[in-house]
Amino acid sequence: MKRLHHHFLALSMACLSTVGMATAVLAYDVAPVSDPQMLGFSSSRLARIATWQQMQVDAGAFSGAVAAIARNGRVAYLWAVGFRDQARTSPLQPDAIFWIASMTKPVTSVAAMMLVEEGKLDLAAPVANYLPELKDMMVALETKDPVTGKTEIAYEPQKHPMTVEDLLRQTSGLVYEDKGHTAVHRLYRESGLYAKGLARDGTLKDFVSRLARLPFAHQPGEIWEYGHNADVLGRVIEIASGQPLDRFLDNRLFKPLGMVDTGFWVPPEKVARLVDPPAGAAMAPDRDVTKPTTLFSGGGGLVSTAADYLRFCQMLLNGGELDGVRILSPEIVRRMTTSAVPPAKRIADGSAWGLGFAIRSEAARSSVPGSVGSSSWNGVWGTHFWVDPAEQLIAINLIHVAPNKFAMFNPAFHNLVYGAFRIPDQGVPASANAAIDQAALTPFAGSYRFASLSSRDRQDEVGGLGIRIAIQDDGRLRVLSPIRDAPAAKAGVLANDIITHLDGEATQGKSLDEVLDKMRGPVNSSIRLTIARNERNEPIELIVVRAVIAPLGTDLRVAIADGKLQVEASGALPVLDFEKGAPITVVPMSNDQFFVDGGEHTRLAFLHDEIGNATGMVLNPGPQQITGRRIN
Repeated sequence: MKRLHHHFLALSMACLSTVGMATAVLAYDVAPVSDPQMLGFSSSRLARIATWQQMQVDAGAFSGAVAAIARNGRVAYLWAVGFRDQARTSPLQPDAIFWIASMTKPVTSVAAMMLVEEGKLDLAAPVANYLPELKDMMVALETKDPVTGKTEIAYEPQKHPMTVEDLLRQTSGLVYEDKGHTAVHRLYRESGLYAKGLARDGTLKDFVSRLARLPFAHQPGEIWEYGHNADVLGRVIEIASGQPLDRFLDNRLFKPLGMVDTGFWVPPEKVARLVDPPAGAAMAPDRDVTKPTTLFSGGGGLVSTAADYLRFCQMLLNGGELDGVRILSPEIVRRMTTSAVPPAKRIADGSAWGLGFAIRSEAARSSVPGSVGSSSWNGVWGTHFWVDPAEQLIAINLIHVAPNKFAMFNPAFHNLVYGAFRIPDQGVPASANAAIDQAALTPFAGSYRFASLSSRDRQDEVGGLGIRIAIQDDGRLRVLSPIRDAPAAKAGVLANDIITHLDGEATQGKSLDEVLDKMRGPVNSSIRLTIARNERNEPIELIVVRAVIAPLGTDLRVAIADGKLQVEASGALPVLDFEKGAPITVVPMSNDQFFVDGGEHTRLAFLHDEIGNATGMVLNPGPQQITGRRIN
């Protein structure tokens, strides 16, 4: 790591000399600090990240992982577990190289905004000003014959031209062929956008020419849908800068930032650090990153390391500057990381979209903890990052899993990161070992569920149904499993049910985000599910009443042993002093308050109703408390 830091330092000094800096500037150090407590973290709770990742490796979920966390401009955690290869013969190292897929999009977006700031690119300008071949693209209108049920496509001209800003905020009308099941998505799949022989030996110019033959799925500027926007933006950058995208990124971004392992392919001398594709997902021709390419995908082509991406994120967190090298102005960074999509067009999971990033906008709808205003994105094989300005925090998790399976790992990683924040140790209270009526302990026995592990939680519990769902290849919405004791399970929803309608609205053709957003709503509100079940000829109608859903289900179990209260973690993750399989006897401070005599001296206070029944539990009561509700 020292060698790596010295290399970064040399690169940074060289960059400073090129911009005329007269004084030395301390380079951003990717080596973790010796004591994470100086950055506000608990060392023991940070270590739980590696423990959790190792559990996933042992279970076969992924072969290895690299996690990196920085706060206040310094690295608190950089650790690797598992293996680089699927054969599990090469231990993974922190400098492992991953295909970061769609984490390329923020990089491409920053490059575009550099040109905007230099006056070489106009956000409000039609994309056709730079790429005339896209000027006459039509907009597809999908209709269904009410008699035959056959789907037909009609075409209409653009009401407003697609702008450069539309590309950055994913409102162009361009879509991804594998992100939907409409007739337009089928057109994209059948079009040969990544035709054999063109995947690596073609160019962005070739790609845009093929795209120009397809229609928009929506009128430009009207609908947010994830699509080929950043790939087209990459070609716009080439036109505006007069350079191929790879050369522009290398000269203007990677070299100045000291991102020494980031690019569109991995040279032979670095291949030994490249992480294997996930099991069952061999590199497609357009993603074989061991070979040079001329098709520089601005939407998903880059490889990188945790250290390199930390430097990119730190530049953003610093307001566009790193090591004395100014990439963007603070004003431009603020614009990029502020919602650019109206609330009615926001994306799901409590997020809006800025100019190249998802932006956390609504705590009440989010499935992970964090601060409103945080920016983030991920890659299809599981790479993920976020930048939280309120906490001056950067977190990166690099894994390779089967495509689109990353969502099952992100909530745990978020919770472990925020759950590692230190809480001031209040020590042993003066009222320790207070006398307590043993019978008074009985109402406290039971299980308590916490929405997250975070002492700085910005997350509210979500009103929802409690089912895990997936969209099948045929576009139908299948129930993977109902969560035990959640509203859907209680209403009779079963695994492998096909949900055909939500409140009378068809689910087929909708994205997973659209469906999830429809399922969520105010607690105690109801939704009608229409279900097709294999053994039933007629559809099933179920009314499900939304309830509070703790996204991760972090539980504490309270039991009475030898006349004392014992507390143990029983959910998916540990929380504060409490681990699974290690019950702790807590010491009474009063009739309804207790503390842990050891560890971090976690304090507990039980909530109860007017007749004394326990309804919840508060951990470390005060400004950084975590509140859970009783579930049984």
